[in-house]
Amino acid sequence: MKQTVNLQKLTITAILIALGILIPMIMPKITIPPASFTLASHVPVMIAMFISPVVAILVALGTSLGFFLTGLPVVIALRALSHVIFAFIGAIYIQKHGNQLEPGKKIFPNWRFQFFNFWIGLIHAGVESIVVLVFYLGQPNPVDVNFYYYVFVLIGGGGLIHSLVDFNIAYFVVIKLKQIMPNSVFVKLKKEA
Repeated sequence: MKQTVNLQKLTITAILIALGILIPMIMPKITIPPASFTLASHVPVMIAMFISPVVAILVALGTSLGFFLTGLPVVIALRALSHVIFAFIGAIYIQKHGNQLEPGKKIFPNWRFQFFNFWIGLIHAGVESIVVLVFYLGQPNPVDVNFYYYVFVLIGGGGLIHSLVDFNIAYFVVIKLKQIMPNSVFVKLKKEA
């Protein structure tokens, strides 16, 4: 049985990494010059958070490697690499407190999930902003707008909104997968007694 679970985790990890590399290539982008946000690009990493911290880290590393290999600017690949931090923190929380994220009526997330989503989004956007700030530190302004507006409003604020949307999509996918795979490797979300 343990071997089956490990094989299932390995298979899902590989599929999530492949999706994490493919999504930025095919999904529509929302562009607020000079920033760009790809719809659902974080969903594979966020789904991995519901499996385990190790899977979340592996998917974040695998998808960031995909960004390095596809020839995108290095700063974008480094932003993707920073996902390891929020994915690990979120996966640890989900492992310990997954029962608090149980959907409310039907499949809609409860307020605790949205609160968790907001804090993970803040960590996500904050770390990405720090990566961009450090990457361009000491260089001439790389963008046509105020650099701090770019870092804190577009990358930080836009990243927070992007994270909130993507995590709701990931949560919906996990709930649907749990309905069709009740004995899956996903964290058991159950109501507290």
